[in-house]
Amino acid sequence: MTKGERTRQLIIEKAAPLFNKNGYAGTSLSDIMKATGLAKGGVYGNFKNKDEIAALTFEYAYSKVKSAILMKLSNCHTSVEKLTGILQFYRGYITHPPIEGGCPLLNTSVEADDSFPFLKTRARAAQNEMLSSLVQIFQSGKKNGELRSDMQPQREAEMMYALIEGGIVMAKINDNPAILHRILDRVRDHIENDLVS
Repeated sequence: MTKGERTRQLIIEKAAPLFNKNGYAGTSLSDIMKATGLAKGGVYGNFKNKDEIAALTFEYAYSKVKSAILMKLSNCHTSVEKLTGILQFYRGYITHPPIEGGCPLLNTSVEADDSFPFLKTRARAAQNEMLSSLVQIFQSGKKNGELRSDMQPQREAEMMYALIEGGIVMAKINDNPAILHRILDRVRDHIENDLVS
């Protein structure tokens, strides 16, 4: 990496937790300068504007979550193992998130919904990627005979995703990870009792 590329990466890595915790509106240039130790020119000499920094920090934060999930699933071979692995991954999500501030997809989606279309587009693409991956796991399980032949992959993926994200919101608002754990247990029970063939 060149010096400029290293500086850009430093800014992204240091700014990502700020945007993830405080949001776009709550993160100022001075916050970024303080976190990176750079002057204004050092920050804006590497990026066009705050929008570009926010977009790239979201991509970075989301990639950290994806990498952590893939690492958790690296030894899973069947579809049921993968679904169970995903649920196990999220059990520690409140207390030990891959990036400070919690779920970047959830945080960005809530803030960007009406106010920041450039972030909403990225959050939508990330959500579609997560859902698509879940659908593929359910489809594979159905095809391989692990899951019931009348199971609807798209429906199951959407429900699982919504329950996990909703559980994260409820647990964070109440400062109570047990809420998320109960929801994850319910999803696991549904898979084991209603979907496994």
